[in-house]
Amino acid sequence: MARPVTPTLAADAIIELIDHPNRPIVLIERLNPPPGWAIPGGFVDIGETLEQAAVREAHEETGLKVRLKALLGIYSDPKRDSRGHTVTAVYVAEASGIPEAADDAKSILIADPDALPARLAFDHALVLADYRQFRETGQVAPLR
Repeated sequence: MARPVTPTLAADAIIELIDHPNRPIVLIERLNPPPGWAIPGGFVDIGETLEQAAVREAHEETGLKVRLKALLGIYSDPKRDSRGHTVTAVYVAEASGIPEAADDAKSILIADPDALPARLAFDHALVLADYRQFRETGQVAPLR
């Protein structure tokens, strides 16, 4: 039987900086298209779990060692990524220290979740709205 053609799988981490007042989050400015500010993350490698990919990608792009706290949600809209159908698992994570742009990150922004840049990549405006709700209520993202 032929292997099925399926969406690409990714994992992202909304990183809360626990050693900063009010626990701001880390965004990266994407080096590669599509442009914009994004939650650190990327594609899952063969042989790794979603959780391992989220931790690895966060470290590669920000230099931070993160601890995953919760699965915020799964985002699978076929139109969420202009490069093709990509499904991502988005985790809430925490870290200490000063992030530094590396790998696919052109620059770093330490952001108040209530004052985000206008140009967010992918569906990250929706994801971060879900995150703000999680932060207020503890409820994960709704099923879509």
